[in-house]
Amino acid sequence: MIVYEIDGNVYINLTNRCSNACVFCVRTTSTEYEQYDLWLKKEPTVAEVEEELKKHEGKEYVFCGYGEPLYRLDAVIEIGKWLKSRGKKVRINTNGQADLIVGPNVAERLVGAVDTVSISLNEVSPEAYQKICVCRYGQEGYFSMLRFAEDCVKAGLKTKLSIVDILGPEKTAAAQKIADEIGAELRIRALIE
Repeated sequence: MIVYEIDGNVYINLTNRCSNACVFCVRTTSTEYEQYDLWLKKEPTVAEVEEELKKHEGKEYVFCGYGEPLYRLDAVIEIGKWLKSRGKKVRINTNGQADLIVGPNVAERLVGAVDTVSISLNEVSPEAYQKICVCRYGQEGYFSMLRFAEDCVKAGLKTKLSIVDILGPEKTAAAQKIADEIGAELRIRALIE
């Protein structure tokens, strides 16, 4: 499934590739999320995505699927600008490792293509992050994610760091401190099981 709807939002699934192998990720146990089969047989072209998007209307358009959307940075930018030209609100859900995946200055390139960048913080130390996210870049994935969040804030993008609601009060407070230091909003989301 390339384009799908949940809770009034339209989601865009561009790739299966991801630099993390998170122990909690739903893709480790199923190709489906909600009622949608999200495992892609091939990565869609920009034209295919735009054609599918014409069939949907939502409050917000979100780059989020079974992989890390910024592996397809050029497609995100092109589709995002296409949506923005139609007056749509655009968000990307990302692990924040874009600079390791595709190179520097990704935040600046997203300006004009997305309104909001939601970055999965997941944990509050590089060691704990690596333990649950199993990043191919090791602990550098954690530090790169934080730098990317800072870059997004500097670029003027609405930036959110997200954690799950089971971390407990001590780690939630530490996550809030990280978000405050970066200038991002902290979003506490429910764990998907």
